[in-house]
Amino acid sequence: MGEFFTTKKSLEFLKNRFKDFYDQNNIQLPERFSRREYAFINFGQKGMMRHIGFAKKNNFSRYIKENTPMHAYYSTAFYEKPDAPKMQEKNWMGAELIFDLDSDHLPNIEKMTYSESLVQVKKEFYKLVNDFLLNDFGFDEKNLDLYFSGGRGYHCHVKDPAIYHLDSNERREIVDYITGRNLKDSLVFQEIYTGRKRYGDKVYPSGKSLKMPKPDEPGWKGRISRGIIDIIDEIKKSKYPIEKLKEYGVKEEDAEKLLTDLSEDRIKRIREGKLDQTKTIRKFFLNNALRKTAVTMSAGETDEPVTCDIKRLIRLPGSLHGKTGFKVVGLSIDELKEFNPLNETIVMPDDEVKINMNKNVKINLKNEEFNIEKGEQKVPVFLAVFLIGRRTGNII
Repeated sequence: MGEFFTTKKSLEFLKNRFKDFYDQNNIQLPERFSRREYAFINFGQKGMMRHIGFAKKNNFSRYIKENTPMHAYYSTAFYEKPDAPKMQEKNWMGAELIFDLDSDHLPNIEKMTYSESLVQVKKEFYKLVNDFLLNDFGFDEKNLDLYFSGGRGYHCHVKDPAIYHLDSNERREIVDYITGRNLKDSLVFQEIYTGRKRYGDKVYPSGKSLKMPKPDEPGWKGRISRGIIDIIDEIKKSKYPIEKLKEYGVKEEDAEKLLTDLSEDRIKRIREGKLDQTKTIRKFFLNNALRKTAVTMSAGETDEPVTCDIKRLIRLPGSLHGKTGFKVVGLSIDELKEFNPLNETIVMPDDEVKINMNKNVKINLKNEEFNIEKGEQKVPVFLAVFLIGRRTGNII
């Protein structure tokens, strides 16, 4: 199959649908909107139009209705002169702390459908917000703005004035904590002796073990212990424990040895808070409890460049994502649990149009299962926009 090209007719179709939306809806601009830089990517054009500022809200409204961008962004930073053409001329005044979790960063993403990847990235995002930002860092929920990005993930904007002036290195320390980077087992576990030996008249300690923190301890200590216990439960409940261990990245020969080492007595001791120093046991549990409980951010970790970048552009809430037609939607932590972006971010109409598909696609949108086969098909406008944006079809 040759390279797929989005036709001029399809781009015009997308632009007209986006224009209909922006003509009928006003975007709620962010706080201190006049101190932000704005940037746009237009339909059929390469590159980004940036270094744009708006002194009044109606100036922004007029701009987006007249230009109908494919993507709309704004700065997480505040500037004295946001429309200055050079960054050094803008005069940085501070920046929100941003977390961008994208499903492309998930392990084994290549094995997931688009729908499955959105489910998994939401789990990571909930962990980030609830376990780390609210619990460990103690941010107030009212200072956290949560958004579905309109595409492959979620954004969290921390709007606590206490963090506005953190530099890139200080923000990286926050990322390092959340990802568990360089977390040493000596900071989590206490080395203890489990027995004694007598040599002549003297008694010496013997038999080292690691004492696990209690699962309800705060921070990484309790988190690692809960992770270890969860992993044990997963393995013991599995009908195919070897396969379960392989899911954790353990080679088959190592998995068999690990299962042998993981005797009932050892499991009992682990549940009592004593992690044996057997090399395979220790390495497996420490590595995987960390991987299980840390947050996956940037092609292997939260997108670190986003969090650490004090001059970052981020997708504008309320705007449309050019590759899906979905709206960038804000939500609360409670709404996040039941939130389904494939139902709740669709703003395009239901009337049907003809599209020529370059491959078969299966997707559930607006609570309806679609099985679209290659070739000429009739689909709702909201689905046509999604398929064209994802380069799987062209309007006829």
